[in-house]
Amino acid sequence: MSQDPLERLRISSQQKQRRGSATFWIVAVALLVIAAAAYFAVPRAGDNVRSPVKAAEKKPGSKPPTPTASAPGTNAVSSTSAASVGSSRVEGSVLTVTGYIVARERIEISPRFMGIVNWIGVRKGDSVTNGQVVVRLDDSEYQARLAENDGQLAVARVAVDRARMDLKRAEGLVASQVEMQKFLDDARLAMASAEATVKQVEGGRRLLETWIDWCVIRSPVNGIVLEKLVDANELVTPQTFGGGRGPSTSLVAVADLGDLQVEIDLGESDLAKVAIGQRCVVSPEAYSDRKYEGEVVEIAPEASRQKGTLQVKVQIRNPDRYLTPELSARVDFVGSK
Repeated sequence: MSQDPLERLRISSQQKQRRGSATFWIVAVALLVIAAAAYFAVPRAGDNVRSPVKAAEKKPGSKPPTPTASAPGTNAVSSTSAASVGSSRVEGSVLTVTGYIVARERIEISPRFMGIVNWIGVRKGDSVTNGQVVVRLDDSEYQARLAENDGQLAVARVAVDRARMDLKRAEGLVASQVEMQKFLDDARLAMASAEATVKQVEGGRRLLETWIDWCVIRSPVNGIVLEKLVDANELVTPQTFGGGRGPSTSLVAVADLGDLQVEIDLGESDLAKVAIGQRCVVSPEAYSDRKYEGEVVEIAPEASRQKGTLQVKVQIRNPDRYLTPELSARVDFVGSK
């Protein structure tokens, strides 16, 4: 009972030895676990090798795959995909390239002078015929000038009548020797001047009528409206700056979709395979199962130095509604001319 409290709190040497041995074993087990994890985590050369025999054991009755040889640096293609690619090719094709479908003639109808659009009678995609009115411009100013010209013309004709009477009177006076010959000559010149004034005013009238006719804008071809670039009540000039295309002079863009071509930028190395009149087969990318007969109708006389290409145009025979300008199409050049 009289034992010192400090003595009771003191740890004996045997207890210290037991605790130290326990710590040692814990650290040793942890190191073994880490070493085992690192061993199985490191990849080895034989891990990716699969045995055909083991694969066959997993799926009874299956045959191991037969390895196929391929050239270095190339990807092997299955027989199914190769067959599908071969079936889409055109027999006798010596060259296959891709281009864009375009209308042979795209006509952009423009005003001849500044004016206000009173009426526009077409929309994008509408069919138009040759001579059909598509736009009307405001012609009120020219109609007013025409009315003014009518008054000038009436005055000029009255002047002609007066000059004719003066000339007749001068002829009588000169014949009776009351007046000199000069009086008759002056009357004849006044008559000629009055008649010239009438012709001048009539010429101005024809000019005004031409301007009024220009206010009625017609389609020059049978075709389809590709773009409508103005609306009613807009101010238009021979060069407009509206819309997202920048400066333009057009009111309406029209093209004959029965006259289509494919524009191709052909590389220099393929020029020897193409000739004027060569038969082609055109396949639109949007409808790859549809094919159209074509013919090379134009080879540009000058190449593009920047791109190293030459433009070639292929005329499409008997195009239909599936062919749309600016869509891409594949062209197979068949044999030679």
